[in-house]
Amino acid sequence: MDSATLVTGGAGFIGSHLCDRLIARGEDVLCLDNFYTGSKGNIRHLVGSPSFELVRHNIWLPIFLEVKRIWNLACPASPIHYQRDPVSTVKTSVLGTINMLGLAKRTGSRLFHASTSEVYGDPTMHPQTEAYWGNVNPIGIRACYDEGKRCAETLCFDYHRQHRLDVRVVRIFSTYGPRMHPNDGRVVSTFIVQALKGEDITVFGDGNQSRAFCYVDDLLDAFLAVMDGELVGPINLGNPNEFTVLELAEAVLRLTGSRSRIVFEPLPGDDPRQRQPDITLARETFGWTPKIELEDGLKETIAYFRHHLDL
Repeated sequence: MDSATLVTGGAGFIGSHLCDRLIARGEDVLCLDNFYTGSKGNIRHLVGSPSFELVRHNIWLPIFLEVKRIWNLACPASPIHYQRDPVSTVKTSVLGTINMLGLAKRTGSRLFHASTSEVYGDPTMHPQTEAYWGNVNPIGIRACYDEGKRCAETLCFDYHRQHRLDVRVVRIFSTYGPRMHPNDGRVVSTFIVQALKGEDITVFGDGNQSRAFCYVDDLLDAFLAVMDGELVGPINLGNPNEFTVLELAEAVLRLTGSRSRIVFEPLPGDDPRQRQPDITLARETFGWTPKIELEDGLKETIAYFRHHLDL
């Protein structure tokens, strides 16, 4: 696959959906993943396709490939996973991004880097615009991810300025949908699994902390528009419709028909109180706004987890 498109983290939740989209567009896809949080089940339907190739590799180690475009999505993205081995998380964000930028420089490829709303930390600006520099604890338990992603953005823009590398940087806000890891600790997957199992639904704090949930199909529409466009970024991508965590728990209970109880537990360290994207830049540049309502997206996600738990 000399002219393949490389997707790092391609067996993950978002990465596997991206592989599907790219193959549907007629591209040859080279999927790279070390399966730390990715799953072979997410890309099993693609194995055997002449347009798909899988490489098991950790991106903080160098790799020599010939590719035409690079989508850099590799990194554990949920607190449970990225805090399990924080040093590896930093290595993935920093060394891994250096390796992918080096590969893009050598091959002349355009590189798409998936950053995160976590670069804003516990924001003092609401909603968050791309101009906001953030409020991040550099030595906290979430810093391995927050600061790792902030450094990765720095690297992307320094390569862009110093080497004129063709980069695209997006900041992803809370995204959900089928193929989420059932034990990733994120509120959508956690609440759904707890409800389907009849377990207590654990809400941290008083439940009034807010999130903005974007369905994965909407996010991928924006991904493709950004990669094909000319705006370097950073660009916020997410759904600006804000919900409290308690509202999400109540919606999951209603849609699953579960009799689970909602219980409250102490708020984890450095957990942001508010998270809502200002997507003016994406809307005005690409005409992109999320279309899928939370309830519709939750129904699809619940159906996926119901089938997953049955298996």
